[in-house]
Amino acid sequence: MTVFLWIIAGVLVIVGIIGTVAPALPGPVLIFAGLLMAAWIDGFEKVGWLPLTLLGALTALTFVADIVATGAGAKKAGASRQAVIGATIGTVAGIFFGIVGIFVGPFAGAAAGEFLAKRDLVRAGKVGYGTLFGLVLGAAMKIALALAMVGVFVTAYLVE
Repeated sequence: MTVFLWIIAGVLVIVGIIGTVAPALPGPVLIFAGLLMAAWIDGFEKVGWLPLTLLGALTALTFVADIVATGAGAKKAGASRQAVIGATIGTVAGIFFGIVGIFVGPFAGAAAGEFLAKRDLVRAGKVGYGTLFGLVLGAAMKIALALAMVGVFVTAYLVE
């Protein structure tokens, strides 16, 4: 039975890592669930509450990084408040349209918000691209945080 539980924990972590960049999968949450399950299998003897608290904080940070990076990319491109709001709405709406929506949503939302605010199509496009850059940066940060989660767990497990 223990081997079966370890397999489930491993599958959760692997699917979570994939879900960190794939739409519609709550990647960091799945990673955390898999690592929590792995800690539970050993009765929390090798991985205690301190590393698990750190893992929880890293999980929460992945969501913050995603939204903040997208907004920061828009702001860096000189986006108006409406463009930042549009980028945020586009990011959330894009999730429902698969991998294309993940990239097009924030771009379109930021560009539309900027166009509504300034009525300048070139500027709106520039802000859209800045938002897209922020999105890519956010994805890289999420991947780094997901790998850091696994690293924290492995370190805690091996150090005991």
